[in-house]
Amino acid sequence: MRLSRRVTELVESATLAVSAKAARMKAEGVDVVSFGAGEPDFDTPAHIRQAAIEALNAGQTRYPSPASGLAVARKAVCDSLARDAKLHYSPEQVIITSGGKDAAYMAFHALLDPGDEVIIPKPYWVSYPEMVRLAGGVPVFAVGPEKNDYKLTPEILRSALTPRTRMFILNTPSNPSGVTYHPEEVRALAQILQERDLIVLSDEIYDRLLYDGQKTMSYAAAGERAYAQTLTCNSASKTYAMTGWRLGYAAGPVEIVKAMAKLQSQSTSGAATFSQIAYATALSADQSCVATMRAEFERRGAHMWRRLTAISGVRCPKPTGAFYCFPNVSAAYAKLGVRGSIEFAARLLEEARVAVVPGEAFGMDEHVRLSFATGMQQIDKGLDRIATFLR
Repeated sequence: MRLSRRVTELVESATLAVSAKAARMKAEGVDVVSFGAGEPDFDTPAHIRQAAIEALNAGQTRYPSPASGLAVARKAVCDSLARDAKLHYSPEQVIITSGGKDAAYMAFHALLDPGDEVIIPKPYWVSYPEMVRLAGGVPVFAVGPEKNDYKLTPEILRSALTPRTRMFILNTPSNPSGVTYHPEEVRALAQILQERDLIVLSDEIYDRLLYDGQKTMSYAAAGERAYAQTLTCNSASKTYAMTGWRLGYAAGPVEIVKAMAKLQSQSTSGAATFSQIAYATALSADQSCVATMRAEFERRGAHMWRRLTAISGVRCPKPTGAFYCFPNVSAAYAKLGVRGSIEFAARLLEEARVAVVPGEAFGMDEHVRLSFATGMQQIDKGLDRIATFLR
């Protein structure tokens, strides 16, 4: 059977593949410690679940109308952006999507023509390059110096720009590194792009998970021009432990949101109605549940980072957001006889029973990604095995 070229050339999500293999081994009775999953290990808070139950009982089970999102959900997004990011949008500038990934996917299809270039900083979330390619775009990768935790400088960003540049992606805090741009760093990048006819996709899915006093800024808040050229994307998944609910949003220029809504009307028809009502509750109700999860992630992240950097030959940016560590383990490649992160991760899983995601999937083959969205006991158990494996 002949399949389309776009599918046969598509790379499978490495994070989902690692989680699936670890799950298969666990089902076979193997004691595996998995650091692969990029989702909170907390349950969705009870008041959010209750809102969905009440919506179901009230008959909120039909198609969402309009497809761009229920009015109550889009207003809740506007209110939360005003409260948390000092950004002011109208409901017409917001679309509710079936997850943050769907928001990015539709944005690329709404904005890119064949050959348009998209600047993607390395390390990058695994799906960015593939989604850009599926939309006909051309990924252009840029990486900052290791001493700057790989964050782009204005000079590096400028050097990546060409007449074909159509979009720039900024993900802060970062998946996979946990690194966060400071407000002045965001402003410096915005200064470079303010005269360019392009769109910035600002992926802020981890914006509420900040540690060690870290401050950040939504890209759209960097000035009037930044606001006009930014599509801000976010999700319920990480902040509210709602990964399986498949809820996200994009906020930005009306023309882009309308184009995405047109695409959504011909694809998913929008996120489930009762889920949108639950999301509105999550955004507008008491936020203490977020503070509780954030504090626990901060504790785990600091512990994992300390233990990783105590291992000889391992270097690791300190995570100031999200829930990942991204250590450089390449010093062990020669000793282990492996050629890169894929072989390293395979050996680690087979011999030490620890699942990590190869850094090659994020554009940096010297690294692997570990998620600390798991209990402290599992973290220590897995790190004990890694330390022994690398000894």
